[in-house]
Amino acid sequence: MSGLVTGDAVVLGLQPAKLPSRALALAIDLVVVGTAFVLVSVGLAVATAGLDEAAFAAVSVATFLLVLVGAPIAVETLSHGRSLGKLACGLRVVRDDGGPIRFRHALVRGAMGVVEILMTLGVVAAVASLVSARGRRLGDVFAGTLVVRERLPAGRSATVPPPPPWLVGRFAGLDLSAVPDELWLAVRQYLTRMHQLDADVGRAMAGRLAGELSGRTGVPAPVGVPAAAYLAAVVNERQTRDAHRMFAASRAASGSSGGTGPQAGLPPGPGRAGGGTGVGEQPWGSGAVPGAPAAHPVSGSPVRPVGAGGATAPGTDPAPPPATGFAPPA
Repeated sequence: MSGLVTGDAVVLGLQPAKLPSRALALAIDLVVVGTAFVLVSVGLAVATAGLDEAAFAAVSVATFLLVLVGAPIAVETLSHGRSLGKLACGLRVVRDDGGPIRFRHALVRGAMGVVEILMTLGVVAAVASLVSARGRRLGDVFAGTLVVRERLPAGRSATVPPPPPWLVGRFAGLDLSAVPDELWLAVRQYLTRMHQLDADVGRAMAGRLAGELSGRTGVPAPVGVPAAAYLAAVVNERQTRDAHRMFAASRAASGSSGGTGPQAGLPPGPGRAGGGTGVGEQPWGSGAVPGAPAAHPVSGSPVRPVGAGGATAPGTDPAPPPATGFAPPA
C-alpha cells in the first residue's frame, strides 16, 4: 500500500514523494540557503575584519549554524513542512499520521540533515531514500515524518462507485434528513478508498458506518445486503434527490423569469385555465341554436353551408376561415 494510512486504517489522499522530486526540491533549497550563507559570510567578514582569529572562527561557526541549520528548521516549522523547494515541487513534510509537523520534528530533521546531506553531499540521504519503501531518509525515520506529494494528477481523483443495479431505487422512501454531513463525508471517503484497505478492516469499517447510517435514518439495513453495497445505494439515492432538487429549482427559476416554455404567451385553450374553446366548438351560454347557420365573425350575416360543388350559394357571404381563437378588435 503506497498511500498514507492513519492510525484508524483510513487511507489519506496523499502519496509519498520519490527520490527525483525530493532531490530537485533539496537542490532548490541548497541553492537558496547557500546564496544566503555566502552573502552573510561576506558581510560578516567585512564587518569583523579587525577581530582576531578566534573571534572570527566563532562568528563563522555561528553563521553556519544559523544560516545552514537554523534557517531551514525555522522555515519548515513556520510553513508546516513547506520549504521553498518543496513548495515549487508540490511537496510537504508531514507526520506519519498525516498531521502537520512541529518544531521538534523540524529540529530532528535539520540536525540529521547536517550529517546525511551537508557532510556526505547527500549520499547517505539518497541511499536511505532508495532503500526505504516510502522514500524516507534518516532524518524522517528519527523524526517520525514523511515527505508527501500535495499535487496529484487530475485524472486520479477518486469517485464514489455506483451501487449494484438491483439496489438502485430501493431506498427511495428513506428519510435522510437526520444524517449529518460528517457521516456523509466519512461514508464517501470509505467508498472511494475501500479497495485500498485491508479486507477485514474494510468490512469492519463498512459495518460500523452502515450501523450509524441506519440509526440516523431509523430503518435497519436490509438483511443479506453487504454493508458496502448498502452504503453505496444510500449515497446514490441522496445524489439522485439532490439532482432532482436542483432540476426543479432551475425549472422554477426559468418559469418565474417570464415563461419561455412552449405554452408561454398562448391564449387559454381546452384543458387550460380560462375555459376557452377550441376550433369548431360552440361556447357554452352563447345562445347558439342547433342547426342554425353560423354568423360571420365580422359582418354578422348568416353563412350558408357550402354546396356540393364547393361554392357558396348566391347572395351569401363566403365561408369564414377556421376559427383560430383570435378575437378581432371592436
